[in-house]
Amino acid sequence: MKSAFATAAIVLASCSSTFAADNAASVVPKFTHMIPNIPGKTLTAVEVTLPPGGRSAPHHHAGSAFIFAYVLSGAVKSQVEGQPAHIYSEGESWYEDPGAHHLLAENMSKAKPVKFLAVFVVDSNDKTLTRADSAK
Repeated sequence: MKSAFATAAIVLASCSSTFAADNAASVVPKFTHMIPNIPGKTLTAVEVTLPPGGRSAPHHHAGSAFIFAYVLSGAVKSQVEGQPAHIYSEGESWYEDPGAHHLLAENMSKAKPVKFLAVFVVDSNDKTLTRADSAK
């Protein structure tokens, strides 16, 4: 259990740095656990909240990270390089392939926050899950 909390702290630090300067978004670790039947892989879930009108900076995730995102409340415009931007509303989801360049995550509301759950399946040794483009 200690390693799960340590990993969660690392995940929070690595994800928060990308979103921290972007209109006070928050990233809260919700779950992390090594996948027992896939050696070397970990499943990590974080809840991302973007404030009204908030957006993330363009960023990359760990090269091994497959990401599933699910909108918990509100609507978010998301765009991955090579794909058109799309607005996802509460109950909708998208995914990002390993190595994807996430160009945009923007709250479509000027009045209410948007929340989405981001679930990473990632190599267990990849501790930095999210890196702003300027932090190469």
